[in-house]
Amino acid sequence: MLDGAGALARMQMYLASLTAGDRAFAPATAFADARDERAQRDRIEFLQRECGIEALAVTRAFGVDRRGGERRAAEIAREFALPATTGSDASSLYGLRARTRTAAYNAALLPRMLRAARSTAEAVTTAGIRAPLMVMRSDGGVMAIEEIERRPLATLLSGPAAGIAGALLHENVTDAIFIEVGGTSSDCSVIRNGRAQMRPGRIGTHRLLLQTLDVRTLGIAGGSLVRMNAAGVESVGPRSAHIAGYRYAAFCSLDDLRDARVAEDEFLALRTPNGNDIALTPSCAANYLGEIPESAFGRGNDAALHAAFGLAAAAHGMQPERLARAILERATECVAPTVRALVAEYGLDPHLLELVGGGGAARAIVPFLARSMNLRFRIARDHEVISPVGVALALVRDSIERQIVDPSVEQLARLRREVSDRAVASGADPASIEVDIAIDPIRNRVLATAGGAVGGAVAARARVGDTERARIAATSLGVSTDALDTVDLGAELFGFRHGENLRVIDAGGVVRLATPFARLVRARVVEVERYANEGIEMLARFGDVGRRLPDLYLLRRGRISEFRGFADSERIVAMLDEELRGCDRDERVTLIFVRAESV
Repeated sequence: MLDGAGALARMQMYLASLTAGDRAFAPATAFADARDERAQRDRIEFLQRECGIEALAVTRAFGVDRRGGERRAAEIAREFALPATTGSDASSLYGLRARTRTAAYNAALLPRMLRAARSTAEAVTTAGIRAPLMVMRSDGGVMAIEEIERRPLATLLSGPAAGIAGALLHENVTDAIFIEVGGTSSDCSVIRNGRAQMRPGRIGTHRLLLQTLDVRTLGIAGGSLVRMNAAGVESVGPRSAHIAGYRYAAFCSLDDLRDARVAEDEFLALRTPNGNDIALTPSCAANYLGEIPESAFGRGNDAALHAAFGLAAAAHGMQPERLARAILERATECVAPTVRALVAEYGLDPHLLELVGGGGAARAIVPFLARSMNLRFRIARDHEVISPVGVALALVRDSIERQIVDPSVEQLARLRREVSDRAVASGADPASIEVDIAIDPIRNRVLATAGGAVGGAVAARARVGDTERARIAATSLGVSTDALDTVDLGAELFGFRHGENLRVIDAGGVVRLATPFARLVRARVVEVERYANEGIEMLARFGDVGRRLPDLYLLRRGRISEFRGFADSERIVAMLDEELRGCDRDERVTLIFVRAESV
């Protein structure tokens, strides 16, 4: 959509081609006057008739400030039975070319995503299920299925995000690298201070105005196929038994292996007289070496394993145990560089770091990898279904990122209300919503994030006792429970301190805040302004680029609100006042101040 001539906007909105994996497609592009609905109808009709388009992306220069025009054009498109999305649906950031590209990818996903969403909704209704139907987002939260019609791209990487949500909420992971191991690939993600780490999304070489989990996907997993050479095991993966149609030796019976011979093919496998191929995979090797306990998920048939490894090892002049160990060594050699890279990029402390395994084949990779790297590890409870568990426990989540130079209190309050409203529209219970405001003064960006429990399902996890909460905090801090000091935070949140580090845990045992400790104040609502100003002035730092205020967290009952990156105390105090509006003046809340890094 153009205003007047719009020559510069026309250049920014024209997209020559887009890529998805190894596929490329050229979107049909047409321009219409943003003030002329008749012209818009004509262009939409032309695109549908002459180009056969299945969905439409509508963008306009400065559309984030003038959303009405984009949304009206999308409504017109729907009158032609065309699914449509807008640039302002895709992102609230400036950058016309990137916003148009993101909207185009949104539109490309719409037809298939809408068919999937509507058929799923119909099936749920037919089955008589009354629970709200939610969809996993790429940031680890969930949203109402209706949001698919506006932002299907928000589900990018939702599979790995579900596993991360399970690790955070089911396993109470605070600082770790979470490795979800399937049959074909493994997803590696960082959890730091109780939060999954994010990065700008990309498809191929194209940057999107979308935040996604920082997930490193590797072609190595429990079902990876093994290649041999004269020296032994040459490589493991990325081809998998699932893709190649092989069975796992671990899950066969002795009868299945009767009269089998080692196949003289590319991959290490046995071939039965009836032509079935049976592979020796990392899952098989882990079973053979005793990495998978009795009755654990993924436990194989010992008799079949010994027969299979005996045949394969003899054919290659090796001992069976050496063959199994070499398979796991080659497999974990493919994962270790990524773990080291994540440790370096995120400044993780190897002494406190643990690897957390999820996915059906977690035991095939994670224990051997951790020992080879001298790291602690654990396998998540219900690891084989950690992703469904994560979806079930995940909070409704939404965020808005805006470019605002020196944001005023009114702008921040308006943004806070807007993101809260979006979370409610996505299915969050209004009483459960928490909003975090983070300001990046260097890039003039404000990020508002809202999260809350699914409406109608606020009461979820059972409470844990004092001893278990202390154990969780001690594990997170890498110390014994005897080394902890308890911190009074009221009745619904529980604080534990060790030296200059603090952990805040909720009644269900989830680490809600993991942060350095600088100053903590319990105060009545009427006293918050005074204590906030005192704490800010006490912990402010000065450097070459000016004054840096501390980060501030407000804890009220079971809710935590975060205020980061503010340039002056007046804005922080005003946002605190907004957060506490309507509260009893004598109610006690907690302020936690975290000293800013050097500037």
